Amino acid sequence: MSRTVVVTGGKRGIGAAISAAFAGDDVIALGSADMDVTDEAAVASVLGGLEVDVLVNNAGVSSSAPVHRTSLEEWERQLGVNATGAFLCTRAVLPGMRERNRGRIVTVASVASVAGSRYTSAYTASKHAVLGFTRSLATELAGTGVTANCVCPGYVRSDMTDATIANIGARTGQDGEAALVAMTPLGRLIEPEEVAFAVRFFAADEAGAINGQTLLIDGGGVHG
Repeated sequence: MSRTVVVTGGKRGIGAAISAAFAGDDVIALGSADMDVTDEAAVASVLGGLEVDVLVNNAGVSSSAPVHRTSLEEWERQLGVNATGAFLCTRAVLPGMRERNRGRIVTVASVASVAGSRYTSAYTASKHAVLGFTRSLATELAGTGVTANCVCPGYVRSDMTDATIANIGARTGQDGEAALVAMTPLGRLIEPEEVAFAVRFFAADEAGAINGQTLLIDGGGVHG
């Protein structure tokens, strides 16, 4: 039976791959032009009237800077999109899921949800926050037909990673992609379809007993 699947940040990169992975379902891929995930009223307007079977919280932003150069505006922007956005979208669809006693909430977090690295304080804080939110939510959903889980990839081939590569190149004069790949245990970037596979796994009907879990997708560099 076809399900209604909502993917935030669903039109580019990882989100586009996730949307494609649910071929055969009724996929609603939302970009920033369709809904501001940090705007409570906008989220309620877009999602409130939908009967959502699967919510994929994928919208995200990032930037890098040392803590002493991280502005409050940038700190709040990343927390807003990466953490508050997932909260607002989840809250909007949750009553219907609980009423129907079925649903899947899958959040695309990051290895930064479980391990810190230099120059990513705002991003890391936001991803830790959304992982904590998911774990708390899962305890509330225990015993229902609704689950909440996180996938936590490392560097994925995407616009966001392209910006990181460009930043490395500008700062160091090195080949940014080669420098980034050298820091990864896989020795390559993760493909968006690999993240989409993990999301589809958590969203499967057969995954009803999997709740509050974190699936790291980085080739074994971080264990959690």
